[in-house]
Amino acid sequence: MKLVAHIDGASRGNPGPASTGVFVQDAAGKTLREHGRRLGTQTNNVAEYTALLDALAIAKSLGAAELLVRSDSLLLVKQVTGEYRVKNAGLAALKAKAVALLKGFKAVRFEHVRRELNKDADRLANEALDGLRDDQPVCGDAAQGLLF
Repeated sequence: MKLVAHIDGASRGNPGPASTGVFVQDAAGKTLREHGRRLGTQTNNVAEYTALLDALAIAKSLGAAELLVRSDSLLLVKQVTGEYRVKNAGLAALKAKAVALLKGFKAVRFEHVRRELNKDADRLANEALDGLRDDQPVCGDAAQGLLF
């Protein structure tokens, strides 16, 4: 199965209250999952990476073999694809978790999108920041020992 995951991490202040937003669709554009959760106090980059980790675990739990990840974080996309080095030790650890999860898919592509094309993930992250939602961390085989 091919899925598309729109991801966004948010932080009000840097660091500050942070959250994730993940919006997953099938190849036909049908919404399969909306996910947003609060992370406590984190940097925006940690929130972006955590959104990626949530998306990978959700996609795996939905049975995805192939995944397109769309993010408005150019830094995250360039770091995960190897175009940029990860200098921050905390982000390097999160990237390592993501790389481990990526191995569970047949294929994963990353696409940087403009913020206005990532509205659903942004909405979910902001709903979590505003206390309107706080979905539980993603659990299951895909996340076992890696996320939570």
